[in-house]
Amino acid sequence: MKTANIFSALAVAIMLTAGGGVAAQNATEVDAEKELERYRAMINDPMANPGYLAVDRGEALWELKRGTKNVSLQGCDLGEGPGKLEGAYARLPRYFKDADRVMDLEQRLLWCMEHQQGLDTADVIKRRFSGPGRASDMEDLVAFIANKSNGMKFEPQLKHPKEQEVAAAGEAMFFRRSAIMDFSCATCHAEEGKRIRLQGLPELFKPGEQARQTMGSWPTYRVSQSALRTMQHRLWDCYRQMRMPVPEYASDGITALTMYLTKSAAGGEINVPSIKR
Repeated sequence: MKTANIFSALAVAIMLTAGGGVAAQNATEVDAEKELERYRAMINDPMANPGYLAVDRGEALWELKRGTKNVSLQGCDLGEGPGKLEGAYARLPRYFKDADRVMDLEQRLLWCMEHQQGLDTADVIKRRFSGPGRASDMEDLVAFIANKSNGMKFEPQLKHPKEQEVAAAGEAMFFRRSAIMDFSCATCHAEEGKRIRLQGLPELFKPGEQARQTMGSWPTYRVSQSALRTMQHRLWDCYRQMRMPVPEYASDGITALTMYLTKSAAGGEINVPSIKR
């Protein structure tokens, strides 16, 4: 009888200890999230956001005449008509009849550089992501153009059969597990409450506020990298961290994945360039 009582007491103690540990962990996570929110609010000031320097540089590049045809990008049609930027980013990726392809913003800019400016884009692609002593035309142009859709809401373009096909391919890519870690995008972004270190991982596989807030904040200035980053870079870096073969820049696969994520973000407000850790 005494033995049974001892075991009962031990069981209760173990349960209380476990419960206390869980409670302490939850409290720590709540406190960490509050501190992160305070940090985000502190740095989320347009007057203190270096991403707006990229917006200014992008505007100059948009107006710069270059290439064998010596013309600017102001005649580039991003879906709303030649040179029209307001709302263009909110409706990308989309199908372009002249190219007979679904393109995201960076693909379309490369197409306009090659076909309208006659520009050799090899150097632009080489500098697709900025680094120490290496500026990126594409990052600056994306910041400038995306900023023209600020305050607008994502309107995924899914009427054309090729747009529907690309969105379906993006969904398949999101859930496709591969490489040595057997990871997929869904490994991190298809369950509620997942974290990596102190960073919460948003659910991106279904329409909702988390998907809208996430997609609506790119491009962003990354404080930890001292650089503005586009969605192309974000997805490239995700594949790198999953130990998968890194995708080619401006590939159809990345456009497909972006189309799927934008579909989940439908109705989300765009506020860019944002600023993140």
